[in-house]
Amino acid sequence: MGTTAASSAAPRFDGLRALFVNCTLKRSPERSHTQGLVDRSVALMRTLGVEVDQFRAIDHDIATGVWPDMTEHGWARDEWPALFERVLAADVLVLAGPIWLGDNSSVTKRVIERLYGCSALLNERGQYAFYGRVGGCLLTGNEDGIKHCAMNILYSLQHLGYTIPPQADAGWIGEAGPGPSYLDEGSGGPDNDFTNRNTTFMTYNLLHLAAMLRGAGGIPAYGNQRSEWDAGCHFSYDNPDYR
Repeated sequence: MGTTAASSAAPRFDGLRALFVNCTLKRSPERSHTQGLVDRSVALMRTLGVEVDQFRAIDHDIATGVWPDMTEHGWARDEWPALFERVLAADVLVLAGPIWLGDNSSVTKRVIERLYGCSALLNERGQYAFYGRVGGCLLTGNEDGIKHCAMNILYSLQHLGYTIPPQADAGWIGEAGPGPSYLDEGSGGPDNDFTNRNTTFMTYNLLHLAAMLRGAGGIPAYGNQRSEWDAGCHFSYDNPDYR
């Protein structure tokens, strides 16, 4: 029998970079319950050698739209192009946010829209720019909606080119109806075993898959290169003869 995972040494992920985007509606330095859950995953990543970057989207002037730079489309200011450089620098992207009315926050939606606006950009191998990166999400609230919100975020990220590992979401919600949020005294959030387990599993699965992709040189570049398709190479695909 082999050594169990619990008794073996934890792996190291030195050289990997992760970015957490907190899509709370609260500007810094106001307390964010979402940030409390983010801090758990960030702390674990850092103990494993990961370089972690993070920001609150609400702290930045991110224009509304689906183009890489909205100042080219009538907006006076747009901080997204600079923030996008931080997205591209990360092997792992975690979108974190609150649940409002059973859905993702407006800030989460805006960040996803801006990621979508950059999804046509290509990497050096002619693939879409987000290929070779992994994505996950963290959610908080005091109503139902974690699975619905996670489905929306994870579908969006994979559609843009991110790779999604198993169990790539985690979250905490209190009892239905008005009540304490994650960091409030007596909420039980930080001590919730289900949330802590899922956050840990998500964190490790993101890092395992990111390390695997890096070791493999990313997603193999055949059959998925937009530049080659546009140049007329259709990778053995024969268009059907409709009659």
